[in-house]
Parts: sequence; structure tokens; C-alpha cells
Amino acid sequence: MSADVVRHPSSMATGTGPHGAPPADLPEDVASLEEPLTKEDFEALARFRFAIRRYLRFSEEVVRSHDVTPQQYQLLLALKGFPGREWATIRELAERLQLRHHSVVELVSRAQGQGLVQRCADPDDRRVVRVTLTDGGDLLLGRLAALHRDELRRMDAALSPPTWHDPADTVPQELGHRW
Repeated sequence: MSADVVRHPSSMATGTGPHGAPPADLPEDVASLEEPLTKEDFEALARFRFAIRRYLRFSEEVVRSHDVTPQQYQLLLALKGFPGREWATIRELAERLQLRHHSVVELVSRAQGQGLVQRCADPDDRRVVRVTLTDGGDLLLGRLAALHRDELRRMDAALSPPTWHDPADTVPQELGHRW
């Protein structure tokens, strides 16, 4: 899709352009919607999105009150939560954080400057840099993660993904199949 194409909002839900014609550039996943979303579906999506945003705002505020940025907290969490080991490479962190390699290098540098992480060469491949938590970074992450866990427990119901109605359940009995 070219950058200058603007879709009418209704085309995303209905699979049609602003004048009822199907847009030529509509992605296949949108074009193949089997059923239109109901008002209840939109309300459920909006509630879920609102809960996610509330949680993210909580997270941003709590980590900043501990003198780290949200990105630094995510870095620490990605390191501690990396499957099967206590370290990760810059490339692995870039994937986990969904950031570009150079952005993670800068993030690690700032965190290292604060004494939260350290770099060390991989003993098997000196070209690879391992990033690990320092004791201070581990301690801070433990405090922040506990606060996040407690908030998630409080928000449990609000952060549950929406449940979708089955359109077959809304078909009146007299219109149902007659086998």
C-alpha cells in the first residue's frame, strides 16, 4: 500500500470503500471478515484497550518514580525473563523489545551507566556481547516486577481479553437449521 493512500474508517469494518465499492488495496484479513462487529464487540474492544492503557500508565509512573525509564524496565525484564539463561545478546534483546539494534545498544549503554546491566564478551564468540543484570539491576527489577504483578492481580478481570459472541447463538430458534 502506498503511503499516501487514506482509507475511510468505514472501509476497515465493512470491507467497502467510502462509496460502497471494495477498495483495491484492502488487506486480505480485513477483506475476509465473516461477520460485522456488533456494538457490544466494539465496547468490549474499547474496554480492553482502556484497561491496557491504564496498566501501561501505571507501569510508566511506577518505573519513573524509581528513576528508570519504561524502556529500561522492559530491558531489565527481558533480561531476567529470557528463556533458559541469565543473559541475552543485543540482537536477542532487539527482538524481544521490538526495537532496532542501534536503539538497544543505546538503551543498554544508558542502563549500564546507571549500574543496572553489564556487558561481557561471549566466551565462545568474542564478536558477541552478552548483557546481564547487575546485582543492583536485579534488586530494582525485583521491586518493580512485584509492583507490576500486584497491579495485574488488581486488574485481572479488566485485562481479560474480550469474549466474542457466536453469531449462531443469536439466530432465533425458528430460523435455525431444521434437520
